[in-house]
Amino acid sequence: MRAFLAGILLAVAAAVVAHATERGPVTNLPLPRYVSMEASKGYARHGPGRTHRIDWVYQHRGQPLQITGEYGHWRRIRDQDGAGGWMHYSLLSGTRTVLVQRDMLAMRRKPRPDAAVMANAELGAIGQLGDCIPDWCEISANGLSGWVPKSALWGVDPDELRD
Repeated sequence: MRAFLAGILLAVAAAVVAHATERGPVTNLPLPRYVSMEASKGYARHGPGRTHRIDWVYQHRGQPLQITGEYGHWRRIRDQDGAGGWMHYSLLSGTRTVLVQRDMLAMRRKPRPDAAVMANAELGAIGQLGDCIPDWCEISANGLSGWVPKSALWGVDPDELRD
């Protein structure tokens, strides 16, 4: 009985590890992962191909998107609202950006709530993602940079660290 239970536990553990390290069948990069819009306009289609209808039109260069699937030259993407579709890979960039999800978000000199405020970011602003520590990320936009709480951003995972 112990051997049977141990076998089940190993199978469950292997499934958890496999899910945590899922890789795209085309690029072998992690799924899901964040990217940004390379183009100033991009179509998210209902399926992976130009013959599929257009469901969404994205018109913001640098907008963060999450890739959740791959098929040939097509990437299944979703935005901060959960909308999306299939987009041609040439419209996307590996440059990391984030979307500010709080109005007048204080960008601080250091990753501390009592640090000096360098600037304020408006709700919906797009910033370049820099370093991230457990609860804070450094972002920059329009020549300004500062540290903000990671929880106020879309385009970075809660447990993601960057340096």
